[in-house]
Amino acid sequence: MALDYRKCAEEIFSHLGGKENIISAAHCATRLRLVIADNSKIDTKALEEVEGVKGLFDSNGQLQLIIGTGTVNKVYDEFLAVTGLTAASKADVKAAAASRMPLWKKILKTPGDVFVPILPAIVASGLMMGIVEAIPKFWPAFGNSDWFSFLDLVANTAFALLPVLVAISSARVFGGNIFLGAVIGIMMVHPALINAWTVGNYAPGEIPVWHLFFFNVQQVGYQGHVIPVILAVLLMCTVEKWLHKHVPEMIDLFVTPLCTVLITAFVTFTIIGPIFSVFESWVLVGAEKLITIGHGVGAAIMGAIYPLTVVMGLHHMYNVIEAGMISSSGVNFWMPIASAANFAQFGACLAVALKVKNQKTKSVALPSSLSASLGITEPAIFGINFRFMKPFVCGMVGGAVASLFASWMHGTNAEGEIVKFGATTYGVTGIPGIPAVNNVPMYLVELCIAAGIAFALTWFIWKEDEPARKAAAPKNEAPAEPMPSVVRCAAGELLQPCKGKVIDREQIPDETFAAGILGEGIGVVPEDGIVLAPFDGTVTSVFDTRHAVTLEKDGMEVLIHIGVNTVNMQGEGFTAFVEEGAEVKAGQKLLGFDRAAIAKAGYNDTVVMLLTNSDDLEGVECGLK
Repeated sequence: MALDYRKCAEEIFSHLGGKENIISAAHCATRLRLVIADNSKIDTKALEEVEGVKGLFDSNGQLQLIIGTGTVNKVYDEFLAVTGLTAASKADVKAAAASRMPLWKKILKTPGDVFVPILPAIVASGLMMGIVEAIPKFWPAFGNSDWFSFLDLVANTAFALLPVLVAISSARVFGGNIFLGAVIGIMMVHPALINAWTVGNYAPGEIPVWHLFFFNVQQVGYQGHVIPVILAVLLMCTVEKWLHKHVPEMIDLFVTPLCTVLITAFVTFTIIGPIFSVFESWVLVGAEKLITIGHGVGAAIMGAIYPLTVVMGLHHMYNVIEAGMISSSGVNFWMPIASAANFAQFGACLAVALKVKNQKTKSVALPSSLSASLGITEPAIFGINFRFMKPFVCGMVGGAVASLFASWMHGTNAEGEIVKFGATTYGVTGIPGIPAVNNVPMYLVELCIAAGIAFALTWFIWKEDEPARKAAAPKNEAPAEPMPSVVRCAAGELLQPCKGKVIDREQIPDETFAAGILGEGIGVVPEDGIVLAPFDGTVTSVFDTRHAVTLEKDGMEVLIHIGVNTVNMQGEGFTAFVEEGAEVKAGQKLLGFDRAAIAKAGYNDTVVMLLTNSDDLEGVECGLK
C-alpha cells in the first residue's frame, strides 16, 4: 500500500514538541533533516514507529529521519504544509546546525568537511594502486611494461598532488576563493622545491635554504602533508575576507588576491609549514603506537569505539591520519580497524534482519546490512543497531576482536622486510576494500571474525520486544454530573460537549455556523478548556490543527469545532486526546484548548457542535430541555 505522505508528515510533526521547537527543515536524497531547539521535547520512540520512517539519528546538530529516495521529497512538501515552515536548503540547515555545535565538535568536524568531497578521487586512486601493484605478483612481465608505468602514474596522481585537492576543498569549507586555494596548494608542492619524499636522500647542508628576514626556510615541498595545508588555507581565507571588507572596491580586484597570496605564502613557509609538519608527524607516530600498544590492545579499543565516532559524526577526522600514513609509508594500516568495526556492524544488523519478526524492522534491516557490508554503515547503525543498542554493542565487540587480530598480522616483501597489514587507500571498507589491501586472505579472515562474532552475539543476546498492543482510548472520568442533552433526533441525542453557557445556533459568532449551512446545532461559551464526547461513538477524523473533530454514531454525523477562525493558529494551544478511528464513550476527553492563547490571538473561543447531516435525520431539535 502506498505511503500516505500527509499522514506521515503529520505524525512526524506531532512528536517534535511543537512548531516553536523546529528551527529549520530541509531534505536530501533520502533523509528529512531538521534542526531542533530542544531535543528533550522530542518523542524519539514514537518517531521510530511512524509509518514511512525507516530510522533516525542525531548527527552534527541535525535530527535526520531516514525516509527513502523518491519519498522524502513528498513527505517534506507535506511537512512544510502541516507546520507552516518555509523551505530551507541543506546548506541553510547545516549552517543552523553548525551554529549550535560546541567548539570542540566544530574543530573535529572540519577535517570531515574537507575530505568527504575529495573521497571519490582518493578511493579511485587507491583502488587502482592496489590493483596495479597486485598484477605483477601474478604476471611479473607486466611490472616492466608501458601499461604498468602509465597506470601507476594515473593511480598515484591524487596522492602525489594531495595538497592541491586538500587546499581546494579547504577553501570551499572556509568560504574563500577556491582558485586562490589551489594556488596555495600548488605552491606547497611546486616542482622548484625538493620533493618531501626524496629529501631523505640529501646530506646535511645540501638542502637549499631561503633567508627571509630572520627565518631560514628549507626549500622542501609538502607532498603528503595535510594539516599544514588546511591551516594555510584557513589563514588565506581569513586574510581574503578581511581585505574584501577593508580594501576599496575600485582596487579590490587587484590588491586582495595579491596581498592574500603573498601574506599566506610567507606565513606558510616560515611558520605554519615548519611547525605543523612536525606536529603532523607526531600525530602519525602517536596513531601508530596507539594501535600497536599492548600487543594490539590499542587496536582492539579503537575497533570498539570506532562506531561511536560514527554516531557522533566525527569518523571523518581519521582521514587526516590515513592520508598521512599513505603519504609517509605507502600503507594505511588504520583501514583494517575501520573495516573491522564497520563489518561487525554489518554482522549485527544481519542477525537482526534474520531474527526479527516485525516486517517494518526487517524491511529496514536487510538493505541496511547490505549497505554496511559495502562500507556505508549509517543506515545499519542509526536505523537498527544503535536504535536497539544490544546489536550495536555486539558489533563493537566484533570490531574489537577483529581489530586485535589485524594488529597481529604482517607479511614480508621480496627483500624479506616486514610489511604491515594495511591498504593503499582510505575512505573504503568492507567488501569494496578487498582490491586495496596488501594481504587479501588475512583481510577476508578479519571480516569473517568481525561479522561472525557480532552476528553470533546479537543472535543470542538480542531479543525482539513484544509488539506493544495499541492502547485503547483513555477512559477519562466523566463529569461528576452528567452533561445535559442539547441536540436530539430520532437516531439519538447529543450531550453538551463542554462546560459553559449553551447558546442557540443563530447566536454563534460566525456567519457560516449561524446560518445553519453546515447543519443544525448549538454553541457553548466555555468555562474551561476541555471538549468531551457527546455520545458513545467513533472518531472519524481529528483535524491537523487539533481545533476540531468529527464523530459518528447510528447515522448521526457530528462536527465539534473550537472557536471562530482558530484554524489560523495552526494548532498552537490545542491538544488532541484521541486519534482517528478511536471508539469513545460519552463524557470522554476529545480535545483540549488554551482559552488564554485563543484570546491572545484575537479569536472567539465559542465551542460549536453541529449535526452535519441534520437534513437527513428526523425530529431534529436543539437546545437544553
